[in-house]
Amino acid sequence: MLHSRCNPKADSTRLILHIKAQATVMHLAVERGSVEDLDLDEVMLVGFGGVKCVESGSPEPGVGCASRGVITAINFLEENGAFDEDLDYVFYDVLGDVVCGGFICP
Repeated sequence: MLHSRCNPKADSTRLILHIKAQATVMHLAVERGSVEDLDLDEVMLVGFGGVKCVESGSPEPGVGCASRGVITAINFLEENGAFDEDLDYVFYDVLGDVVCGGFICP
């Protein structure tokens, strides 16, 4: 199972991983200058019960829509083989109060 979350707080996976906060794809990409400079092992950690955890994060407020973080993270995960054949489920936890139209369209 893969659990991914789009939230600036990056707190969705902390109980599964038993850590305070996981580094997000967007935070590390900004820190390194590009998402291409990241390794899958840096952003995908394995927690309780073998659950693979990723926090996509989001751009800084006023810089872009939260869906930008989602798209960047999903593309990164696809390109780096995160969605392997061993996964039975992929959960993507998205904020309920996001005003982005892309999240509320069925």
